[in-house]
Amino acid sequence: MNKQKLSIIFVIAAIFVTWFAFDLGALFTLDNAKAQHEALKDSISQNFLTASLVYFLVYITMTALSLPGAAIATLLGAALFGFWWALLLVSFASSIGATLAFLVSRFLLKDSIQNKFGNKLSTINEGIKNDGPFYLLTLRLIPVFPFFIINLLMGLTPIRTLTFYVVSQIGMLPGTAVYINAGTQLAQIDSLSGIVSPGVLLSLVLLGLFPIIAKVIMNFIQKRRVYAKWQKPVTFDRNLIAIGAGAGGLVTTYIGAAVKAKVTLIEKHKMGGDCLNTGCVPSKALIRAGHSVHEINRAKEFGVNAGEPTVDFKQVMGRVHQVIADIEPHDSVERYSKLGVECIQGEAKILSPWEVEVNGERLTTRNIVIATGARPLVPGIPGLQEVNYLTSDNVWELQELPKKLLVLGGGPIGAELAQSFSRLGSNVTLVEMADQLLIREDADAAALVVKGLTEDGVNILLGHKATRFEKDGDTQRAYLDKNGEEVVVEFDHVMLALGRVANTKGFGLEDIGVELTERGTVKVNDYLQTNYPNIFAVGDVAGPFQLTHAAGHQAWYAAVNALFGDFKKFKADYSVMPAATYTAPEVARVGINEKEAIAQGIDYEIAHYGIDDLDRAIADGEDHGFIKVITPKGKDKILGATIVGSHAGDLLAEFTLAMRHGLGLNKILGTVHPYPTMSEATKYTAGVWKQNNAPQGLLVWVEKFHAWMRNESKNNGSQPIKKED
Repeated sequence: MNKQKLSIIFVIAAIFVTWFAFDLGALFTLDNAKAQHEALKDSISQNFLTASLVYFLVYITMTALSLPGAAIATLLGAALFGFWWALLLVSFASSIGATLAFLVSRFLLKDSIQNKFGNKLSTINEGIKNDGPFYLLTLRLIPVFPFFIINLLMGLTPIRTLTFYVVSQIGMLPGTAVYINAGTQLAQIDSLSGIVSPGVLLSLVLLGLFPIIAKVIMNFIQKRRVYAKWQKPVTFDRNLIAIGAGAGGLVTTYIGAAVKAKVTLIEKHKMGGDCLNTGCVPSKALIRAGHSVHEINRAKEFGVNAGEPTVDFKQVMGRVHQVIADIEPHDSVERYSKLGVECIQGEAKILSPWEVEVNGERLTTRNIVIATGARPLVPGIPGLQEVNYLTSDNVWELQELPKKLLVLGGGPIGAELAQSFSRLGSNVTLVEMADQLLIREDADAAALVVKGLTEDGVNILLGHKATRFEKDGDTQRAYLDKNGEEVVVEFDHVMLALGRVANTKGFGLEDIGVELTERGTVKVNDYLQTNYPNIFAVGDVAGPFQLTHAAGHQAWYAAVNALFGDFKKFKADYSVMPAATYTAPEVARVGINEKEAIAQGIDYEIAHYGIDDLDRAIADGEDHGFIKVITPKGKDKILGATIVGSHAGDLLAEFTLAMRHGLGLNKILGTVHPYPTMSEATKYTAGVWKQNNAPQGLLVWVEKFHAWMRNESKNNGSQPIKKED
């Protein structure tokens, strides 16, 4: 703690000691105020301004330090100075004093409290940033809440000092006026409880509801302003229209139809969206093919001579498309039509907040859900358009295996495809600008993925940036920059895995003025509403996650809020969002990792279990990787789990379930897991936590107890029983 903080604490402590040592609080009792009233009044009449200044400064000090007696001082001020002058003095003195208390709390405590509990206070901080003045005004207008507590607690939040002062000045005025008015009749007051009678208190409570009522009115006015230039239809054809038949649109309309709403799903291309047609499904089918080659190559480890595998890439891609076709019925028009969803193929155009045009027909709807997804990012690198580049959209059209494949981007998509193509026989170079693959993961997790990719023949270039491309006849080159040094890589195809861009243009969002974020996604609030309350956005087009299951998760909130939001709305909850990268080894995570725990200043501990110790993993030849669970110091609450290893995505489900329902590691430890299975790894991880947190002091006494029990029979003179011949 620095000298300034120590000095302030010393001064405050000295004032408190003086106050109580000399019993200064006795001066601010109702009886003393009444007794000294006349004498003080005569003195004040002779030195009015000086007396006013002294009273003003004393009142500021009492309020700033939360000293008892402020209520009596208020009454006395009214009796001495009259209603209006006392109201002026007390109103400003109380607000200044409250602001000083606020600043002292902020200076002494805010940083330490936010550093220690920042993750737990994030929701409160965000609420204060958005609606802090409303919260504070409500608290100020209701005298049930002690003002000194409000001063101290608000100092720990991000609310601006000027905002705090102004709102306090306004909010405390009604209550101050009540006390000042009572103080003008000081002689008739018998107790403070009589001042704020049940009737007066009820009036102030109702007044305290004013900010809430005002907020409702402001929302209504804002809504009217947003919709001002639009003519709302008198009747509606539908309750909800979803644009985009990926996971977000499919789940939204499925829920709508399930609750008997009339819903329409519009898709301009293929049902199932990116996940089915160009993303999750085809990539996993390709990964499976690469896995088969890998298993054949290592068959000798298990005593099996399988020979050298040969890859028919055209057949591999044929199976990829067959897998898509096999899963396609799950997302088909036929299935969703049977579920009660009207499915329309065509390009949607939003004409107004309630009107969508498709195939020349104008549809009216009470709500619209935007689920248009995202597309691969194609950067403007010089020469890129002259070379053979691939994205996750068109890579599935390949019929010949690239001999030399350059992959740009070391995120999940880049890592997965680089490894798969390498296993199938391509000479693969993976380029990543950062100094770590899978930059969002912990370094130890990423290191195991690098090891796995390297063993599969992938040439990984970290810290390299593509600056330009060049085509010279049949030769194609990429020029990379590594700390000012130029590196040249030849390739047949370059795979772009540099992220995805939200699809927000071409269907009317810009025409009606739907707001976007700096990242180019549709801007939504906690309820997934855009600046038009009846237009929602889910999935990749909204973020913050680009995950199929995240889009489906958001879709539930969007559907329910759209259809029933007039009665009850639900904030989207992202607190437990699992994700997996399907490299070998797989990386799966839920909650925070160690990197994020450090960034958030959490006092954490790690339960680390090496999967190389697991019987089933050893038997399967998959004895590599680890499980790492983040918990608060001394507690078994799971803040996050990272798994690296075979079937990591499947193993993650138990931790996800535990986090979602508030189950700690002790509960996992107390659950029977079948032997021998990979799932035992989760129990053993819980066992590591238990061992790390064993009560060592108690165990010392338990050890003494057992020693005493072993010696008890000897102390009683008994002898061991001998076995007869």
